[in-house]
Amino acid sequence: MSETPSLSPQDALVAVMIAVSASDQNMRTAELVAIQRMVNHMPVFASFDPDRIRRIAQTVFDLFEEEDGLDALFGLIRDALPQRLHETAYALACDVVTADGKHNEVELRMLEELREELAIDRLHAAAIEWGTRVRHMVP
Repeated sequence: MSETPSLSPQDALVAVMIAVSASDQNMRTAELVAIQRMVNHMPVFASFDPDRIRRIAQTVFDLFEEEDGLDALFGLIRDALPQRLHETAYALACDVVTADGKHNEVELRMLEELREELAIDRLHAAAIEWGTRVRHMVP
């Protein structure tokens, strides 16, 4: 594996969002817009330089090309994210997956793996998923 830079907590959150969007090998416009909107408006990204998104995305894509790249990505994310941001990462991931109004098996499996990697309590995950669902309801 090539030398991968360490991530800041905000970088790790962006990497999570990009990874769930790219997990089905189809990054939809709605997902990209959702990522950009969250980076631009959420307090956790207040000190984040949005110009870093492209660099982080390239790191995620490079890791996805490697045999054990997903494990390496999860390792980087776990190393960078303090425990108190694990549920935030999961919530952001859920928002990205739901942004286009569609869920597929690959995206749902990626959310499940993320939930396991970040040791998100199942009851907390269900609450986060419910919150995501109701926020993205359409009339």
